Amino acid sequence: DSPGDCCREYYTKTFPLVVLGTSDNTLKCRHESCRAGYIIRQRAPKKHFSAQNEGNTLFKAGDMQGAVCCYTKALKLTDNQAESAVLYRNRSACYLKLEEYNKAETDASQALDVDPGDMKARFRRAQAFQKLGRLDQAFLDVQKCAQMEPKNKAFQDLLRQLGAQIQQKSAQLSSTDARVQQMFSLLLDASANDSDRQKAAQNLVVLSREEAGAEQIFRNDGVKLIQKLLPSKQEEVVLSALRTLVGLCTGHQSRTMAIVNELGMEQLCAVMGSGASTVSLAACHLLQVMFEALTEGMKREIRGKDEAILPEPSKELRSMLRHLLEMMPACNVSGPGRDSAINLLVKQVPRKSLKNPDNSLTLWVIDHGLKKILEVAGTVPELSEGPHLTDNSHMSCSVLLSKLYDDLKSDKERENFNKLCEEYVQQHFSQPGLGAKLRAIQTVSVLLQGPSDVGNRTLEMSGMMDAVISLCASEDVIHQQVAVEALIHAAGKAKRASFITANGVSLLKDLYKKSENDRIRVRALVGLCKLGSAGGTDFSMKQFAEGSTLKLAKQCRKWLCNESLPPTSRRWSVEGLAYLTFDADVKEDFVEDKNALLAMFELTKSEDKTVLFAVGSTLVNCTNSYEVEKPDPQLVELAKYAKQHVPEEHPKDAPSYVEKRLVKLLEAGVVSALGCMVKQESPALTEACREVFLALVQRQEDRGTVVAQGGGKALIPLALDNTDVGKIKAAQALAKITITSNPEIAFPGERIYEVVRPLVSLLSLECSLLQNFEALMALTNLAGISDRLRQKIIKEKAVPKIEGYMFEEHDLVRASATECMCNLVLSTEVQKLYVATGNDRLKLLVLYSGEEDERLRKAAAGTLAMLTAEQPELCARIPTTTTHWLEIIQALLLSEISDLCHRGVVIIQNMMQAEKSLAETLMESEALEILSVLAKGGEGKPVPITKIAQNCLDKAVEYGIIRSSEGKEKCKGTEP
Repeated sequence: DSPGDCCREYYTKTFPLVVLGTSDNTLKCRHESCRAGYIIRQRAPKKHFSAQNEGNTLFKAGDMQGAVCCYTKALKLTDNQAESAVLYRNRSACYLKLEEYNKAETDASQALDVDPGDMKARFRRAQAFQKLGRLDQAFLDVQKCAQMEPKNKAFQDLLRQLGAQIQQKSAQLSSTDARVQQMFSLLLDASANDSDRQKAAQNLVVLSREEAGAEQIFRNDGVKLIQKLLPSKQEEVVLSALRTLVGLCTGHQSRTMAIVNELGMEQLCAVMGSGASTVSLAACHLLQVMFEALTEGMKREIRGKDEAILPEPSKELRSMLRHLLEMMPACNVSGPGRDSAINLLVKQVPRKSLKNPDNSLTLWVIDHGLKKILEVAGTVPELSEGPHLTDNSHMSCSVLLSKLYDDLKSDKERENFNKLCEEYVQQHFSQPGLGAKLRAIQTVSVLLQGPSDVGNRTLEMSGMMDAVISLCASEDVIHQQVAVEALIHAAGKAKRASFITANGVSLLKDLYKKSENDRIRVRALVGLCKLGSAGGTDFSMKQFAEGSTLKLAKQCRKWLCNESLPPTSRRWSVEGLAYLTFDADVKEDFVEDKNALLAMFELTKSEDKTVLFAVGSTLVNCTNSYEVEKPDPQLVELAKYAKQHVPEEHPKDAPSYVEKRLVKLLEAGVVSALGCMVKQESPALTEACREVFLALVQRQEDRGTVVAQGGGKALIPLALDNTDVGKIKAAQALAKITITSNPEIAFPGERIYEVVRPLVSLLSLECSLLQNFEALMALTNLAGISDRLRQKIIKEKAVPKIEGYMFEEHDLVRASATECMCNLVLSTEVQKLYVATGNDRLKLLVLYSGEEDERLRKAAAGTLAMLTAEQPELCARIPTTTTHWLEIIQALLLSEISDLCHRGVVIIQNMMQAEKSLAETLMESEALEILSVLAKGGEGKPVPITKIAQNCLDKAVEYGIIRSSEGKEKCKGTEP
């Protein structure tokens, strides 16, 4: 340093000091040639320093999430640009480790805005650009770094990597570009061979699933070319065009917004509303992918390829919803197309979780489209020229209306919904003519199947019930059908069932006995079934005489097994069983009738969702997988004293009976039927399937059968895409299977990796301790299979959660978490957490190795044995963890449990091989005598223990700590 400047620079950089000026009280420079002196005073440390230092410590310890929190806190406490730049640079490094590359790039850019010469920040941005696929920008950044520091090996390595990647991408893009052009030329050439066009269409679909191919299709006006394919009369070409668009839109908000604006919702809805069901389903899938891409864009800020912040997509979402609502009453839309539009609204409008406070989409749909939905609900296909319907349309409307109503948050919102429905029903019911009244009654039927509270209010309107009863006696079959169905749905509540029992049973019996039309007879039968089951599971509430429900069930089974009857009649017979199986006597008879079970399972292959709802309800009843709140015993006694009604459980609903029914259902192939139902992706169906699956896997001995029938495959979608409660229950069923079955057989191929996320989701405070425990056991099994599975578990951020459960008070949970960690430490990434300084992870393992709980000791000692083998530097830290470390290890050696003894000798061997000083400490303790005894074997000591103990003694001899004489080992320096 030059005289006079050195001390200023030294002190201002090394200490938080400020130079004020010269004075008699000076701090002299250490350089003799420097005559300058400075008066200094201590500067108060800035508020952000402690947060920054804590962040640095956590970063070194490998806790990236904690470091991010500290750096973020420090950024809020400082307004100095230079200090902020350092913090942004540091946080960028954390985001790189966390694989959040968008955030890493943003923070590095913030640091460079302040100091363009910051090589660390520029290098980190280059790394983020590389991971984001923006290779050109990454190359420019790292090139600048290499120019400033040409000898930096990291800069040169990344430069070479990027050069190779850019060349490869360039060649790939030019090749892809040519392929895209060739395929579109074939598709648009009307004279081309059909087989060639179909092959080109399939190739285009495959290409769109790769990011490079999708980008090339998009940039080469692929959307306009696809638009020309959509009006094609060849179904395969249209399907390929739609599937290609799915590839372009999946997970990409900017492309999705451009495609929506380019094609227009009118054209997409027109394709979905076409007559072909396959085309309609493909268009529905495309719109669902678009919704998901745009909805994801509303949740978080996404950077596009050109770094521009994309506009908020709510406008596009509203436009898409408006077009779907306009499809509801349109006469030019096919039945399957209308059902697809309804199902899209079910999936996309209501909140996925009630934790999300925003239900604005639901309110918007109710204000703009509720009456349009009710038009579909009130359509009687045989009587009007209204919109085309399928057998599923009314049930789909019921589900949509129910979902919308359930998503409302306040009494005011619910009152508005009620009011709109009542106005619609009243408007038609008050009109002259029978057609309008039938529309009103049909609307009430749909409401009763959906938001039943709303349906009950509309049913109580003046004259409605009288009209239903009178139309049941009509000579017109269609009039009778609409009225009887309304009567069936009206009998949902015990209060109303009692009224109808008194006033309508004789009518339904007459219809069943005297009607010559099977459609009316079977509906009358279901009406009687529903009335007979109005007491639900309450054994004491009998609407009919003893044995009546068994007779009704027998008739339903007879209709169900009669293959000569039309599918509609057989569907209604299952509907009757769905009501009657509340009665345990009916359940017992039904599961004994294998032909009836097989006939019902065969109906699950139908696309008619109304029969699937009935099958789901019947299975839930037979397996008792519905939730029943058990009343407080004291309240029960109080109710008896007050002579209030107390529900009674049927004796045949006891667990022993339920288990036998489950076995019968499994033998009949119920899992295959559930698999068919899961594929329908209906919210109500998935709920029923989830409950039944959970019941089927309760017994360990049944889980193999569930796996053999494909239950593992069917459960995964239930656990990944469901309600919050549904995901937890399906994940718990997966955990039970993973614990007792070989996961590689239960979930073959790539499917095993899909199981990890649902299992990790059970490691939550919202789940029960039993669910936590089962998840930990299942993850332990998976972690022991392969390193790729361990990496998947780590990537799902399970390690911190598992570590948390290692502190749980419950012995089993604590032990299972430690067992899981024992398998995870085979991963280098987890080992680094234990190697990092400033944490008590190693101490916990040492202490747990001395606990009384055998299972916990085995897990902790096993983890310690593997860690000390893979990371020898940890051996030297063991004596610093606790003063009782030697006692704990000696206790392992002395244990009569061979597994614990084996772990103990492995730990001793690892420590002795790591450092001579550790070996000396161990040989000076009682461990020498214990090892000498173990090395001799005998008394049933396993050979591995004897061999490892001898290895330890041999190592001590090699170090010269002890010497071998006539088979006896002595400490060095003692009497011979």
